[in-house]
Amino acid sequence: MSNFRENFPCLPRLRGGRAPVRQLCSGRPLFVLNSLDADVSVIDPATWREIKRIRTGKEPHHLYMTPDEKSIIVANALADSLTFIDPRTAEIQKEVRGVLDPYHLRFSPDMKWLVTAGNRLNHVDLYRWDGVDLRLAKRLPTGKTPSHLWIDSRSSIAYSTMQDSDELVAIDLAKQEIKWRIKTGPLPADVFGTADDKLVLVGLTGSDSVEVFDVSGPTPKSIKRIRTGAGAHAFRGAGDRKHVYLSNRVANTISKIDLGTLTVVDSYPAPGGPDCMELLAGGRYLLTTSRWSKKLTVIDTEKREVVRQVPVGKSPHGVWTLDHAPRQ
Repeated sequence: MSNFRENFPCLPRLRGGRAPVRQLCSGRPLFVLNSLDADVSVIDPATWREIKRIRTGKEPHHLYMTPDEKSIIVANALADSLTFIDPRTAEIQKEVRGVLDPYHLRFSPDMKWLVTAGNRLNHVDLYRWDGVDLRLAKRLPTGKTPSHLWIDSRSSIAYSTMQDSDELVAIDLAKQEIKWRIKTGPLPADVFGTADDKLVLVGLTGSDSVEVFDVSGPTPKSIKRIRTGAGAHAFRGAGDRKHVYLSNRVANTISKIDLGTLTVVDSYPAPGGPDCMELLAGGRYLLTTSRWSKKLTVIDTEKREVVRQVPVGKSPHGVWTLDHAPRQ
């Protein structure tokens, strides 16, 4: 695995000849987190086959690529640990223990803060990062079941949804304190902020909608609900700073939302309970983990159809690769 490109050269077309993959010709791997297997599937983008499994700690739920793209971090909730993986070689870099109940995680864009959500223990932890080691700066008690995190472009505010108390919480990173909290619709999950930091979108998994909050002033305001589909859950920016994708886990669809008009402008089939997503370089192919069918699903957004499903492990959750479109 030390030379991924040499061992797994790129093919001119997807296996079966259904769609071109010139955008994947770096040969760098795809990573899919299998929550119930406690491991990560490594997929060769030339053949679309799993070629390796990486063991993690107990009950991993999310993975995240650092803003400098040097590491993919797996949050192992029941193991109280983080696993760092090299996104180029698919080798483990290190394991960090003593991180209490990391369910979701997010690095600030300036790489000075790592924030983790303790879903089981009802806290959000703020860690300082010096480029090598983590140091706990503050543990903040929150509402019930902190779920997903987002950090604004200025690395000043962290947002966390509260899954079981139906809230959105804003945390001032410099002051290390909760700035405000506001009620949301049922079962808020993923959270996504617009590039100008003025709006925050929340997927309401307990409904069929995304709730939009104006956070530009001193007091947040709920300004709109966008109907997408049952089980509105996870976001992935479309790479153009104008649109965002939203997975509807129950409806088995993915919605494309216009961030200017706050309306759904397109929809794609996504069987098997779509969850987290990745958008490949070039913006045409959207990847989503299919939680209930143990597969990674590849969607051609131009043809609006599924072009491939790759078998992975049990309850696949996150998916990341270096060969991605911009994340906004």
